[in-house]
Amino acid sequence: MQVIYNAKRWNVLRTKREKAINVMEKLADLHPIVHGSVARGDVREDSDVDIAILRPVPPYMVELRLHFSHGYIVQATPFSTPKAYLALDEREEVVISFPLAPLSRSEIEFYAFGGQLDLEGLKKGLRVPGIDKSLHLIVPTDQGHWEEPVIGMEGEAAKLLGISILTIKERIALLTRRRERGHTGVFVKFKFQGSVEEALYEMARKNKLFRKKLENAGML
Repeated sequence: MQVIYNAKRWNVLRTKREKAINVMEKLADLHPIVHGSVARGDVREDSDVDIAILRPVPPYMVELRLHFSHGYIVQATPFSTPKAYLALDEREEVVISFPLAPLSRSEIEFYAFGGQLDLEGLKKGLRVPGIDKSLHLIVPTDQGHWEEPVIGMEGEAAKLLGISILTIKERIALLTRRRERGHTGVFVKFKFQGSVEEALYEMARKNKLFRKKLENAGML
């Protein structure tokens, strides 16, 4: 199906991308990306601006450059890499995340699954293909985008996005479960108002498995 954008939708995209550029310029030396609908272009007014750094960095290098409202420490499963999320506003429209230990290959490919774009590409007005939460492959066009269900064309999607078909299938299984059962929750999700470091020590004190993960990564 071809989707044609009207002037209002193009304006929403421009506004979301301006917000992303403003944040990413402050973190340029940390090589941030924007991922999801802002990278693909199929945004709506309630779309989030999701920015990520894909390698572990000292939290203060992010905290000192941004004014954030609150944050979260999140570990999706006992085996996944813990991440810090900083929300720059109460509504959590603009959020930046970074891992607290090195990401696995599949975790890195997660960002390409949804579509990712670096600061240079964002400034050039580029748009990239990716798969949305409804499991539709979104391919940008000059007028808007082309979309089609990804189930049944996993191999073609993997080639287009440059990621493994295993990652495609894992994400499809996860998103399908969420659609059928509702949000499945995460292993750890701790909201905080102060620094990431303070939150980490508090979480490590409460959760032995989480503490072990951070110790193995050299974060404690």
